[in-house]
Amino acid sequence: MVVKRSAGLLVFRRTDGRLEVLIAHMGGPYWASRDAGAWTVPKGEYADDETAWAAARREFTEELGLPVPDGEPVPLGEARQAGGKLVTVWAVEGDLDPALVVPGTFTMEWPRGSGVTRAFPEVDRVAWRTPQEAAGLLVAGQRVFVERLVERLEGGDAP
Repeated sequence: MVVKRSAGLLVFRRTDGRLEVLIAHMGGPYWASRDAGAWTVPKGEYADDETAWAAARREFTEELGLPVPDGEPVPLGEARQAGGKLVTVWAVEGDLDPALVVPGTFTMEWPRGSGVTRAFPEVDRVAWRTPQEAAGLLVAGQRVFVERLVERLEGGDAP
């Protein structure tokens, strides 16, 4: 069985003594009316000919249309999502304006069975959220990355 793999970047900032993480709401018609459990770390799949770190950087730029912040990468490890996909994430400290995001797109048949192919944004919005807020919004399999980031920062192991 081939395991699908994804890699991503969880950008974080500290403002007025408060930690915030940048998360993205998944685009497309399936997620349009959902909020809780419909947000993600900017990430994407990669193949054997690419490293996870290179994929994380590429996918961040593809999904958000912005360069990766220059911060020092903090490895947050791997987690298996409910569908079996193995996700690897790094945290990077940085600050960016969500209004500057120009998301990449994907195409799919919509409505299903119609024979009509439409383009949708990979993410339809991004937002800064506290770790507590992010926990209620992220897909369940990615909440662990925010928890790990908080542990690293509280333990003094990160920038």
